[in-house]
Amino acid sequence: MLGINTNFGLVWSKVIPMSQKKHEILPLFIEPYFKTNIGHAIGKKQIDFLKSLKMIQNQTNLISENLSIFEEPELKSLKKAVQDALDIYAEEVMGISNKLYVTQSWSLINHTNVGMHGHTHSNSIISGSLYFHDMPTPTAGMIFERHKTYQRLELYPEQGKANLYNTTKNIVVPQKNDLLLFGSDLLHLVQPNVSMQPRHSVAFNTFVKGDLGSHRDVSALSL
Repeated sequence: MLGINTNFGLVWSKVIPMSQKKHEILPLFIEPYFKTNIGHAIGKKQIDFLKSLKMIQNQTNLISENLSIFEEPELKSLKKAVQDALDIYAEEVMGISNKLYVTQSWSLINHTNVGMHGHTHSNSIISGSLYFHDMPTPTAGMIFERHKTYQRLELYPEQGKANLYNTTKNIVVPQKNDLLLFGSDLLHLVQPNVSMQPRHSVAFNTFVKGDLGSHRDVSALSL
């Protein structure tokens, strides 16, 4: 006898007690990422400027020497488009009236066979990636890991049984002009670039302005 969960397409090849046939699996929390296309803010002027930036060696890839590139007048349109997206994220995803603002911004280049190790972004609330250039084919994706700390037990889902509740990672494959926003504490890495073309991107960190906490609860903080 087979028990079938029609919500997730999972099939158990065992008899399910009558008392357990009706059940629900509901989400308690979810980890969002935000994606939008900002091609309207990216033209030849912005692309040429980003490609002209002085790059220096990072751990494995190249990073711009300038770590505040959104403050450059040539990228005024990018800065505005990113801020518009952050305003939507703060209101619709986080549900806050505080304003998110960019603290640092930089350009990255991954040449052939170069990826990016797993990492998080310290002293930041929301981080972002922007893909202003044609993406190499095949396109190296960004892998997001659920676990943020060392795990003592390896209880990974079996082949074909991954779902929203047990998966340990998800892959996002960006396209040209995509802007991605995600929690800075979310572990992520970039697959190696197996193309012969460089993989260009821009990354940034943010923090929040405004009043936090409660004066009466002695947790007030003005930023």
